[in-house]
Amino acid sequence: MDVCLIQTLILFCSLICCFWADTPSNKSTPNIIIILMDDMGWGDLGVFGQPSKETPNLDSMAAQGMLFPNFYTANPLCSPSRASLLTGRLPVRNGFYTTNAHARNAYTPQEIVGGISRDEILLPQILKKKGYVNKIIGKWHLGHRAHHLPLEHGFDEWFGAPNCHFGPYNSSDRPNVPVYNNSQMVGRYYEEFGIDKKTGESNLTQIYLEEGLDFIFHQNMAQRPFFLYWAADATHAPVYASKRFLGKSSRGRYGDAVMELDYSVGQMLAWLRALGIDKDTFVFFTSDNGAAVMSGPKQSGSNGPFLCGKETTFEGGMREPAIAWWPGHIPAGTGINFCPGQEVAGVTTHTQQEHTMQPLIFHLGRDPGEKYPISAVTKEYQDALSRITAVVEKHKKGLVPGVPQLNMCDMAVMNWAPPGCEKLGKCLKAPKSQPWKCDWPH
Repeated sequence: MDVCLIQTLILFCSLICCFWADTPSNKSTPNIIIILMDDMGWGDLGVFGQPSKETPNLDSMAAQGMLFPNFYTANPLCSPSRASLLTGRLPVRNGFYTTNAHARNAYTPQEIVGGISRDEILLPQILKKKGYVNKIIGKWHLGHRAHHLPLEHGFDEWFGAPNCHFGPYNSSDRPNVPVYNNSQMVGRYYEEFGIDKKTGESNLTQIYLEEGLDFIFHQNMAQRPFFLYWAADATHAPVYASKRFLGKSSRGRYGDAVMELDYSVGQMLAWLRALGIDKDTFVFFTSDNGAAVMSGPKQSGSNGPFLCGKETTFEGGMREPAIAWWPGHIPAGTGINFCPGQEVAGVTTHTQQEHTMQPLIFHLGRDPGEKYPISAVTKEYQDALSRITAVVEKHKKGLVPGVPQLNMCDMAVMNWAPPGCEKLGKCLKAPKSQPWKCDWPH
Protein backbone atom coordinates (compact mmCIF):
# COMPACT_ATOMS: atom_id res chain seq x y z
CA MET A 1 0.00 0.00 0.00
CA ASP A 2 1.44 3.37 -1.02
CA VAL A 3 -0.17 6.16 0.98
CA CYS A 4 0.70 9.80 1.41
CA LEU A 5 -1.02 11.19 4.47
CA ILE A 6 -0.81 14.31 6.62
CA GLN A 7 -1.21 13.90 10.38
CA THR A 8 -4.77 15.06 10.80
CA LEU A 9 -7.99 14.05 12.45
CA ILE A 10 -9.14 12.83 9.07
CA LEU A 11 -6.61 9.99 9.25
CA PHE A 12 -7.69 8.75 12.65
CA CYS A 13 -11.40 9.15 12.00
CA SER A 14 -11.25 7.48 8.59
CA LEU A 15 -9.14 4.57 9.81
CA ILE A 16 -11.34 3.98 12.84
CA CYS A 17 -14.58 4.24 10.86
CA CYS A 18 -13.27 2.06 8.05
CA PHE A 19 -11.97 -0.82 10.14
CA TRP A 20 -14.67 -0.67 12.80
CA ALA A 21 -17.36 -0.95 10.17
CA ASP A 22 -15.78 -4.16 8.87
CA THR A 23 -16.14 -6.04 12.15
CA PRO A 24 -19.43 -6.16 14.10
CA SER A 25 -19.02 -5.39 17.80
CA ASN A 26 -21.06 -4.36 20.78
CA LYS A 27 -18.55 -1.58 21.47
CA SER A 28 -19.30 1.52 19.40
CA THR A 29 -16.62 3.72 20.95
CA PRO A 30 -13.16 2.15 20.59
CA ASN A 31 -10.41 3.36 22.87
CA ILE A 32 -7.79 5.48 21.09
CA ILE A 33 -4.09 5.78 21.86
CA ILE A 34 -1.81 8.12 19.90
CA ILE A 35 1.87 7.57 20.65
CA LEU A 36 3.82 10.59 19.41
CA MET A 37 7.61 10.48 19.42
CA ASP A 38 9.78 13.60 19.49
CA ASP A 39 12.36 14.06 16.69
CA MET A 40 12.37 10.33 15.87
CA GLY A 41 13.40 9.71 12.27
CA TRP A 42 11.97 7.48 9.57
CA GLY A 43 15.13 5.38 9.66
CA ASP A 44 15.09 4.67 13.42
CA LEU A 45 12.90 1.57 13.19
CA GLY A 46 14.17 -1.88 12.34
CA VAL A 47 11.15 -2.45 10.11
CA PHE A 48 12.41 0.41 7.92
CA GLY A 49 15.90 -1.08 7.72
CA GLN A 50 17.73 0.26 10.78
CA PRO A 51 20.59 -2.29 10.95
CA SER A 52 20.85 -2.45 14.75
CA LYS A 53 17.34 -3.95 14.99
CA GLU A 54 16.80 -2.44 18.42
CA THR A 55 13.05 -1.77 18.09
CA PRO A 56 11.57 -5.29 18.36
CA ASN A 57 8.26 -4.10 19.84
CA LEU A 58 7.64 -1.46 17.18
CA ASP A 59 8.69 -3.90 14.45
CA SER A 60 6.24 -6.44 15.87
CA MET A 61 3.54 -3.77 16.06
CA ALA A 62 4.10 -3.05 12.36
CA ALA A 63 3.94 -6.75 11.47
CA GLN A 64 0.67 -7.10 13.41
CA GLY A 65 -0.87 -3.94 12.00
CA MET A 66 -0.47 -1.41 9.21
CA LEU A 67 2.83 0.25 8.32
CA PHE A 68 2.78 3.58 6.49
CA PRO A 69 6.03 4.03 4.57
CA ASN A 70 4.89 7.37 3.09
CA PHE A 71 3.41 9.19 6.07
CA TYR A 72 3.96 12.94 6.31
CA THR A 73 3.80 15.45 9.13
CA ALA A 74 2.18 18.85 8.59
CA ASN A 75 5.37 20.70 9.56
CA PRO A 76 8.99 19.74 10.30
CA LEU A 77 9.00 21.41 13.72
CA CYS A 78 7.54 20.40 17.10
CA SER A 79 4.79 22.91 17.90
CA PRO A 80 3.10 23.48 14.51
CA SER A 81 3.23 19.74 13.85
CA ARG A 82 1.50 18.98 17.17
CA ALA A 83 -1.06 21.71 16.62
CA SER A 84 -1.95 20.15 13.27
CA LEU A 85 -2.12 16.65 14.73
CA LEU A 86 -4.69 17.70 17.33
CA THR A 87 -6.71 20.16 15.22
CA GLY A 88 -6.61 18.45 11.82
CA ARG A 89 -5.69 21.81 10.27
CA LEU A 90 -2.49 23.09 8.71
CA PRO A 91 -0.45 25.57 10.80
CA VAL A 92 -1.37 28.46 8.52
CA ARG A 93 -5.03 27.72 9.28
CA ASN A 94 -4.78 27.03 13.03
CA GLY A 95 -2.58 30.03 13.74
CA PHE A 96 0.56 28.12 14.68
CA TYR A 97 2.83 30.21 12.53
CA THR A 98 4.43 33.62 12.57
CA THR A 99 4.57 36.43 10.05
CA ASN A 100 8.05 37.24 11.34
CA ALA A 101 11.01 36.24 9.17
CA HIS A 102 9.35 35.25 5.90
CA ALA A 103 6.27 33.74 7.58
CA ARG A 104 8.24 30.88 9.07
CA ASN A 105 6.45 28.37 11.22
CA ALA A 106 7.72 28.57 14.76
CA TYR A 107 7.74 26.76 18.05
CA THR A 108 6.81 27.77 21.60
CA PRO A 109 9.73 28.58 23.89
CA GLN A 110 9.06 29.97 27.36
CA GLU A 111 9.01 33.56 26.18
CA ILE A 112 6.24 33.03 23.61
CA VAL A 113 3.13 35.07 24.37
CA GLY A 114 0.73 33.00 22.26
CA GLY A 115 -0.37 29.39 21.99
CA ILE A 116 -3.25 27.30 20.75
CA SER A 117 -6.30 29.48 20.12
CA ARG A 118 -9.58 28.98 21.97
CA ASP A 119 -11.23 29.06 18.55
CA GLU A 120 -9.58 25.80 17.53
CA ILE A 121 -11.42 22.51 18.08
CA LEU A 122 -9.05 19.78 19.24
CA LEU A 123 -9.48 16.02 18.94
CA PRO A 124 -10.11 15.51 22.70
CA GLN A 125 -12.92 18.09 22.56
CA ILE A 126 -14.62 16.08 19.82
CA LEU A 127 -14.13 12.80 21.68
CA LYS A 128 -15.37 14.29 24.94
CA LYS A 129 -18.78 14.79 23.34
CA LYS A 130 -18.82 11.03 22.67
CA GLY A 131 -18.18 10.19 26.30
CA TYR A 132 -14.40 9.70 26.15
CA VAL A 133 -12.06 10.42 29.06
CA ASN A 134 -8.96 12.12 27.65
CA LYS A 135 -5.42 12.23 29.01
CA ILE A 136 -2.15 13.66 27.72
CA ILE A 137 1.12 12.34 29.09
CA GLY A 138 4.35 14.12 28.25
CA LYS A 139 5.07 17.18 26.15
CA TRP A 140 2.29 19.63 25.24
CA HIS A 141 4.22 22.43 23.48
CA LEU A 142 1.15 24.40 22.37
CA GLY A 143 1.57 27.27 24.80
CA HIS A 144 2.34 27.35 28.53
CA ARG A 145 0.16 30.18 29.83
CA ALA A 146 -2.87 29.05 31.85
CA HIS A 147 -5.48 29.45 29.09
CA HIS A 148 -3.34 27.48 26.62
CA LEU A 149 -2.83 24.36 28.76
CA PRO A 150 -4.35 20.92 27.94
CA LEU A 151 -7.16 20.94 30.51
CA GLU A 152 -8.50 24.09 28.83
CA HIS A 153 -8.68 22.28 25.47
CA GLY A 154 -10.55 19.03 26.02
CA PHE A 155 -8.16 16.94 28.10
CA ASP A 156 -9.45 15.70 31.46
CA GLU A 157 -6.04 14.72 32.80
CA TRP A 158 -2.42 15.65 32.18
CA PHE A 159 0.94 14.56 33.45
CA GLY A 160 3.83 16.25 31.73
CA ALA A 161 5.33 19.58 30.77
CA PRO A 162 4.28 22.50 28.58
CA ASN A 163 7.72 23.02 27.01
CA CYS A 164 10.83 21.10 25.98
CA HIS A 165 13.14 19.75 28.68
CA PHE A 166 15.83 22.34 28.01
CA GLY A 167 17.94 23.47 30.95
CA PRO A 168 19.05 23.58 33.65
CA TYR A 169 18.46 27.30 34.00
CA ASN A 170 19.42 29.94 36.50
CA SER A 171 16.14 30.94 38.12
CA SER A 172 17.08 34.60 38.11
CA ASP A 173 17.30 34.67 34.31
CA ARG A 174 15.01 31.88 33.15
CA PRO A 175 12.96 29.38 35.18
CA ASN A 176 13.25 25.64 34.77
CA VAL A 177 10.23 24.18 32.97
CA PRO A 178 7.46 22.94 35.28
CA VAL A 179 5.98 19.44 35.30
CA TYR A 180 2.22 19.31 35.85
CA ASN A 181 -0.11 16.77 37.39
CA ASN A 182 -3.41 17.94 35.92
CA SER A 183 -3.73 21.67 36.68
CA GLN A 184 -1.03 21.86 39.36
CA MET A 185 2.72 22.04 39.03
CA VAL A 186 4.42 19.19 40.94
CA GLY A 187 8.02 20.16 40.29
CA ARG A 188 10.43 21.34 37.64
CA TYR A 189 12.85 19.70 35.23
CA TYR A 190 16.39 19.43 36.62
CA GLU A 191 14.99 19.94 40.12
CA GLU A 192 12.29 17.49 41.31
CA PHE A 193 12.42 15.76 37.91
CA GLY A 194 16.09 15.16 37.29
CA ILE A 195 17.87 14.86 33.97
CA ASP A 196 21.62 14.27 34.21
CA LYS A 197 22.99 15.89 31.07
CA LYS A 198 26.43 14.41 31.69
CA THR A 199 25.32 10.78 31.88
CA GLY A 200 21.95 11.07 30.12
CA GLU A 201 20.12 9.42 33.01
CA SER A 202 16.50 10.30 33.74
CA ASN A 203 13.45 8.34 34.89
CA LEU A 204 10.98 10.47 32.95
CA THR A 205 10.10 7.85 30.33
CA GLN A 206 9.42 5.30 33.07
CA ILE A 207 7.25 7.81 34.92
CA TYR A 208 5.33 8.48 31.71
CA LEU A 209 4.92 4.75 31.07
CA GLU A 210 3.55 4.13 34.57
CA GLU A 211 1.15 7.04 34.18
CA GLY A 212 -0.09 5.57 30.88
CA LEU A 213 -0.58 2.05 32.21
CA ASP A 214 -2.39 3.38 35.28
CA PHE A 215 -4.73 5.52 33.17
CA ILE A 216 -5.59 2.59 30.88
CA PHE A 217 -6.28 0.35 33.89
CA HIS A 218 -8.58 2.78 35.66
CA GLN A 219 -10.61 3.69 32.57
CA ASN A 220 -11.02 0.02 31.75
CA MET A 221 -12.19 -0.71 35.30
CA ALA A 222 -14.70 2.13 35.02
CA GLN A 223 -15.75 0.83 31.58
CA ARG A 224 -15.27 4.25 30.00
CA PRO A 225 -13.88 4.79 26.50
CA PHE A 226 -10.59 6.65 26.66
CA PHE A 227 -8.21 8.68 24.53
CA LEU A 228 -4.57 8.56 25.60
CA TYR A 229 -2.12 10.95 23.94
CA TRP A 230 1.30 9.62 25.00
CA ALA A 231 3.89 12.19 23.97
CA ALA A 232 7.23 11.17 25.51
CA ASP A 233 10.19 13.33 24.52
CA ALA A 234 13.32 11.30 25.38
CA THR A 235 14.60 11.38 21.78
CA HIS A 236 14.65 15.20 21.73
CA ALA A 237 18.07 16.63 22.60
CA PRO A 238 19.31 16.46 25.29
CA VAL A 239 18.35 12.79 24.93
CA TYR A 240 17.88 10.69 28.04
CA ALA A 241 17.08 7.17 29.26
CA SER A 242 16.70 5.46 32.61
CA LYS A 243 19.63 3.60 34.17
CA ARG A 244 18.29 0.24 33.01
CA PHE A 245 18.74 1.26 29.35
CA LEU A 246 21.82 3.48 29.44
CA GLY A 247 24.73 1.98 27.53
CA LYS A 248 22.61 -0.84 26.08
CA SER A 249 22.32 0.40 22.50
CA SER A 250 24.94 0.08 19.79
CA ARG A 251 23.75 3.52 18.64
CA GLY A 252 24.87 5.41 21.73
CA ARG A 253 22.73 7.51 24.04
CA TYR A 254 20.11 8.28 21.40
CA GLY A 255 19.74 4.55 20.77
CA ASP A 256 19.33 4.00 24.52
CA ALA A 257 16.38 6.40 24.47
CA VAL A 258 14.85 4.63 21.46
CA MET A 259 15.22 1.24 23.16
CA GLU A 260 13.38 2.50 26.26
CA LEU A 261 10.60 4.02 24.18
CA ASP A 262 10.30 0.79 22.19
CA TYR A 263 10.06 -1.13 25.46
CA SER A 264 7.38 1.30 26.66
CA VAL A 265 5.28 0.76 23.54
CA GLY A 266 5.60 -2.98 24.02
CA GLN A 267 4.45 -2.68 27.62
CA MET A 268 1.36 -0.68 26.65
CA LEU A 269 0.33 -3.14 23.94
CA ALA A 270 0.91 -6.07 26.31
CA TRP A 271 -1.20 -4.31 28.96
CA LEU A 272 -4.07 -3.92 26.49
CA ARG A 273 -3.91 -7.65 25.80
CA ALA A 274 -3.72 -8.52 29.49
CA LEU A 275 -6.82 -6.44 30.17
CA GLY A 276 -8.61 -8.01 27.23
CA ILE A 277 -9.20 -4.70 25.45
CA ASP A 278 -6.68 -4.95 22.61
CA LYS A 279 -9.47 -5.55 20.07
CA ASP A 280 -11.32 -2.53 21.46
CA THR A 281 -8.34 -0.17 21.19
CA PHE A 282 -6.97 1.65 18.14
CA VAL A 283 -3.28 2.54 18.57
CA PHE A 284 -1.37 4.88 16.27
CA PHE A 285 2.38 5.48 16.46
CA THR A 286 4.30 8.28 14.72
CA SER A 287 6.72 11.20 15.25
CA ASP A 288 6.24 14.96 15.23
CA ASN A 289 9.00 15.57 12.68
CA GLY A 290 12.13 14.01 11.30
CA ALA A 291 15.34 13.33 13.19
CA ALA A 292 17.19 16.44 14.35
CA VAL A 293 20.38 15.73 12.43
CA MET A 294 21.69 19.21 13.23
CA SER A 295 22.08 18.05 16.85
CA GLY A 296 24.86 15.66 15.85
CA PRO A 297 25.14 11.84 15.77
CA LYS A 298 25.06 11.37 19.57
CA GLN A 299 21.86 13.39 20.06
CA SER A 300 19.81 12.51 16.98
CA GLY A 301 18.44 9.63 14.99
CA SER A 302 18.30 8.52 11.38
CA ASN A 303 16.10 9.59 8.49
CA GLY A 304 17.13 6.55 6.47
CA PRO A 305 17.70 7.32 2.78
CA PHE A 306 16.01 10.69 2.98
CA LEU A 307 17.67 14.07 2.77
CA CYS A 308 18.20 16.33 5.78
CA GLY A 309 15.79 16.31 8.73
CA LYS A 310 14.01 18.45 11.29
CA GLU A 311 13.49 22.11 10.36
CA THR A 312 13.65 21.33 6.63
CA THR A 313 10.92 20.43 4.16
CA PHE A 314 13.06 17.79 2.48
CA GLU A 315 11.86 14.21 2.95
CA GLY A 316 13.99 13.75 6.05
CA GLY A 317 12.12 16.53 7.81
CA MET A 318 8.60 15.69 6.69
CA ARG A 319 8.34 11.89 6.25
CA GLU A 320 7.75 10.09 9.55
CA PRO A 321 7.58 6.51 10.79
CA ALA A 322 3.93 5.56 11.27
CA ILE A 323 2.12 2.41 12.41
CA ALA A 324 -1.57 1.68 12.99
CA TRP A 325 -2.45 -1.28 15.27
CA TRP A 326 -5.88 -2.67 16.03
CA PRO A 327 -6.14 -6.47 16.37
CA GLY A 328 -9.21 -7.92 14.75
CA HIS A 329 -9.80 -4.80 12.66
CA ILE A 330 -6.54 -3.94 10.90
CA PRO A 331 -5.19 -7.08 9.17
CA ALA A 332 -1.63 -8.03 10.13
CA GLY A 333 1.07 -6.90 7.74
CA THR A 334 -1.15 -4.40 5.92
CA GLY A 335 0.73 -1.83 3.88
CA ILE A 336 4.28 -3.01 4.57
CA ASN A 337 5.42 -2.31 1.43
CA PHE A 338 20.54 21.83 7.96
CA CYS A 339 22.12 18.44 6.69
CA PRO A 340 25.42 17.20 8.14
CA GLY A 341 27.23 14.99 5.63
CA GLN A 342 24.55 15.52 2.99
CA GLU A 343 25.71 18.35 0.76
CA VAL A 344 23.80 18.77 -2.50
CA ALA A 345 24.97 21.70 -4.61
CA GLY A 346 22.32 24.39 -4.94
CA VAL A 347 19.92 22.48 -2.69
CA THR A 348 21.23 22.18 0.89
CA THR A 349 22.22 25.82 1.21
CA HIS A 350 23.16 27.27 4.58
CA THR A 351 20.92 30.29 4.22
CA GLN A 352 17.17 30.51 3.77
CA GLN A 353 16.43 30.48 0.05
CA GLU A 354 13.27 31.48 -1.81
CA HIS A 355 12.15 28.86 -4.37
CA THR A 356 8.56 29.97 -4.91
CA MET A 357 9.04 31.14 -8.51
CA GLN A 358 11.14 28.13 -9.52
CA PRO A 359 10.65 25.31 -7.00
CA LEU A 360 13.03 22.42 -6.62
CA ILE A 361 11.31 19.28 -7.93
CA PHE A 362 12.48 15.72 -7.30
CA HIS A 363 11.25 12.35 -8.57
CA LEU A 364 11.01 10.47 -5.29
CA GLY A 365 10.44 7.15 -7.02
CA ARG A 366 13.94 7.09 -8.50
CA ASP A 367 15.59 9.63 -6.17
CA PRO A 368 14.20 9.23 -2.60
CA GLY A 369 17.25 10.95 -1.14
CA GLU A 370 16.54 14.14 -3.12
CA LYS A 371 20.07 14.31 -4.49
CA TYR A 372 19.19 15.15 -8.11
CA PRO A 373 16.67 17.96 -8.69
CA ILE A 374 14.96 17.74 -12.07
CA SER A 375 16.38 20.32 -14.44
CA ALA A 376 14.06 23.30 -14.88
CA VAL A 377 14.64 23.31 -18.65
CA THR A 378 13.24 19.81 -19.20
CA LYS A 379 9.74 18.83 -20.26
CA GLU A 380 9.49 16.55 -17.21
CA TYR A 381 9.99 19.57 -14.95
CA GLN A 382 7.44 21.70 -16.80
CA ASP A 383 4.84 18.92 -16.74
CA ALA A 384 5.35 18.33 -13.02
CA LEU A 385 5.31 22.06 -12.27
CA SER A 386 2.01 22.54 -14.09
CA ARG A 387 0.37 19.78 -12.01
CA ILE A 388 1.83 21.10 -8.76
CA THR A 389 0.86 24.69 -9.57
CA ALA A 390 -2.75 23.69 -10.12
CA VAL A 391 -2.89 22.02 -6.69
CA VAL A 392 -1.21 25.00 -5.01
CA GLU A 393 -3.58 27.50 -6.61
CA LYS A 394 -6.61 25.45 -5.59
CA HIS A 395 -5.29 25.36 -2.02
CA LYS A 396 -4.68 29.12 -1.94
CA LYS A 397 -8.10 29.90 -3.34
CA GLY A 398 -9.88 28.25 -0.41
CA LEU A 399 -7.33 29.13 2.26
CA VAL A 400 -8.49 31.22 5.21
CA PRO A 401 -5.38 31.95 7.31
CA GLY A 402 -5.73 31.82 11.07
CA VAL A 403 -4.60 34.68 13.26
CA PRO A 404 -0.83 34.15 13.82
CA GLN A 405 -0.33 33.12 17.45
CA LEU A 406 3.47 33.10 17.58
CA ASN A 407 4.58 36.63 16.66
CA MET A 408 5.19 38.13 20.09
CA CYS A 409 7.64 37.27 22.86
CA ASP A 410 7.95 38.54 26.44
CA MET A 411 10.25 37.35 29.24
CA ALA A 412 7.48 38.13 31.74
CA VAL A 413 5.26 35.26 30.47
CA MET A 414 7.78 32.49 31.16
CA ASN A 415 7.13 29.74 33.74
CA TRP A 416 7.92 31.91 36.76
CA ALA A 417 4.88 31.06 38.91
CA PRO A 418 2.79 28.20 37.45
CA PRO A 419 -0.37 27.08 39.27
CA GLY A 420 0.59 25.03 42.32
CA CYS A 421 3.96 26.71 42.84
CA GLU A 422 2.79 28.17 46.16
CA LYS A 423 2.35 24.73 47.76
CA LEU A 424 5.86 23.76 46.70
CA GLY A 425 7.48 27.06 47.55
CA LYS A 426 8.66 27.20 43.93
CA CYS A 427 7.18 30.54 42.78
CA LEU A 428 9.63 32.95 41.17
CA LYS A 429 9.28 36.66 40.57
CA ALA A 430 8.64 37.60 36.96
CA PRO A 431 10.44 40.54 35.35
CA LYS A 432 8.60 43.60 34.06
CA SER A 433 6.66 42.96 30.87
CA GLN A 434 8.57 44.16 27.82
CA PRO A 435 7.12 42.43 24.73
CA TRP A 436 9.02 42.28 21.46
CA LYS A 437 8.57 40.80 18.01
CA CYS A 438 10.02 37.28 18.14
CA ASP A 439 13.18 36.61 16.16
CA TRP A 440 12.96 32.95 15.24
CA PRO A 441 16.09 30.80 14.84
CA HIS A 442 14.07 28.02 13.15
